[in-house]
Amino acid sequence: MAATQPTPYKLTYAQRAEKLSNPTAKLIFETCERKKSNLAVSVDVTKAADLIAIIEAVGPYTHVDILEDWDPALIERLQHLSAKHDFVYFEDRKFADIGNTVALQYSSGVHKIASWSHVTNAHVVPGPSIIQGLSSVGRPLGRGLLLLAEMSTKGSLAVGSYTEEAVRMARKNQDFVIGFIAQRRMEGVGASADEDVSQEDFMILSPGIGLESKGDAMGQQYRTPREAIVNTGSDIIIVGRGIYGTDLSAVDSIARKAERYMSEGWSAYVERLQSV
Repeated sequence: MAATQPTPYKLTYAQRAEKLSNPTAKLIFETCERKKSNLAVSVDVTKAADLIAIIEAVGPYTHVDILEDWDPALIERLQHLSAKHDFVYFEDRKFADIGNTVALQYSSGVHKIASWSHVTNAHVVPGPSIIQGLSSVGRPLGRGLLLLAEMSTKGSLAVGSYTEEAVRMARKNQDFVIGFIAQRRMEGVGASADEDVSQEDFMILSPGIGLESKGDAMGQQYRTPREAIVNTGSDIIIVGRGIYGTDLSAVDSIARKAERYMSEGWSAYVERLQSV
């Protein structure tokens, strides 16, 4: 009798990295393993100085398209910080337009996202053309794309057939689509009865992570790192306000909170491995 292979997400990050072909997907898991961290910090600030201060404090994945004082010289600074602190950039752009338009948005304009951001993401409302457009820019650069399969807000419409179609699109574009923004594992979702998806390995990044609060006034719903990583199989937890709050000058406090989330996330990952 042949031994069954373990579900990929129950392997270590390093083991999963060895099996992946997309350069960015490999880099993310190798970085997680090297730093013993599965924390992504979502930095929603409007000033470049605040962005740089938080990056220096926590070395996160980050996004910058809401900055009011973007300067092209900032790209070089961001690239320097990525190398200095050994982290990967995730530009949470949430593209949602036709292929030609998103290709221009991704490659050009003031932000030139593809030139510095390792990962970006997109809604699948426009259909497969959005992946084709972004891939035409990002794939030659070795970048990776996440699809928004689910969202953490109350009443989200990204459920059911929408989620299933997002996964089907990803399966057809595994050289560029590396995973999903989602609240659970996507293996088997939307697959036909004759498809063998037992060894597919899409990474899951989950927003809506909090240790103190269960939600906010705008419909955000929070889960603990353990709930996300152990109970529902997330690979990377995305934390924003739970780390930097409202006082962006409190650098020491921001760093301590980031360290706490990093520790909680890594402990949950180790627990998941031990449960195999």
